[in-house]
Amino acid sequence: MPALHCDIFCKVIDNYGDIGVCWRLARQLATEHGLHVRLWVDDLAVFALLDARVDARSATQCVAGVQICAWDEAIRAEAADIVIEAFACDPPDAYIAAMAARAHKPAWINLEYLTAENWAADSHGLPSPHPRLPLVKHFFFPGFTPDTGGLLCEAALGDDLQAFRLDRRAQQDFWSTLLEEPLPERVLKASLFAYENTAIPGLLDAWAQGEREILCAVTAGRHVPQVRAWLASRPDPQSMQQSRLRLGFLPFLPQPDYDRLLAACDLNFVRGEDSFVRAQWAAQPFVWHIYQQEEGVHQAKLAAFLDLYCADLEPAESAALRGFWQAWEDGKDAGTHWPALLAALPGLQAHAEKWAKNLVSQGDLASKLLIFCKNLLECPAL
Repeated sequence: MPALHCDIFCKVIDNYGDIGVCWRLARQLATEHGLHVRLWVDDLAVFALLDARVDARSATQCVAGVQICAWDEAIRAEAADIVIEAFACDPPDAYIAAMAARAHKPAWINLEYLTAENWAADSHGLPSPHPRLPLVKHFFFPGFTPDTGGLLCEAALGDDLQAFRLDRRAQQDFWSTLLEEPLPERVLKASLFAYENTAIPGLLDAWAQGEREILCAVTAGRHVPQVRAWLASRPDPQSMQQSRLRLGFLPFLPQPDYDRLLAACDLNFVRGEDSFVRAQWAAQPFVWHIYQQEEGVHQAKLAAFLDLYCADLEPAESAALRGFWQAWEDGKDAGTHWPALLAALPGLQAHAEKWAKNLVSQGDLASKLLIFCKNLLECPAL
């Protein structure tokens, strides 16, 4: 049987999250499942930050087995067997017309945002007929339970990260490369990736004044100006060592290096969707800064995930995690919640490993998506 052709459409809305998800999915479908994949992107400049091999000036190029195309070029393209629009970004009208003109209609998928809310499982796989054309779009929801579409996870990811976590020399070399000097012994390592957050100064104060030596690896992102402003307010703003806290400002990391950073840290602060998922595969404790929505819609999403994630935690660990996460999301003084979270880290570490193993047992998103699409192509009436 000839290899299937797949088109993925991505609009870069929130810097790195949308394209991060699509780039991982495109590579996995191409390398692990043998599909011919085209990834249509409306902002190649942002894309190029994720992978240095991407040329932002080239309208068409092939990277890692994936054909990458500027969005505008799709108006002249032949429709693929599988069409994935990421996060409800409708393909161009001319492309949709090409889909309708096919004798065998494509499997058209709306890959939705990730949520732990119960309605996601109920809506997963539901059809949505086009109002005018002989086409049916299906909703595909990622998720944390077997009745959803699962999470993106490359086949070798778990073993690779586990081997990295167990290889002390590899981690030392990794940190030496990032920081350009050796990492001190017995320091608690935290990565920081967030949206703008008024809780950042209070947390940095708590870390600087605390009892534990802490390295904060500050990734590139919208939170960096607040960290630098906090540093500028200190008596010695030129020093990266502020009492018990050491800051390390990192350049923008390619996805594989960011995955290793998460695995190398004892605690990870992540945001949005892509880094949120990768933190769970790293099997380390983490804090999620969810994207804020109007009328507090994001709070229900946060609560739904916490209910699921904390279900098997001990009461004290659950209370520590919930208290810190909520303070972090609300932009309140997370520093007051830090001692409880620090005390809970050993239990949260064991829980993170158990959680990751459970997610793996449910199957990964790319594999479940491909099975779903093949069933649609074989039985289009369903």
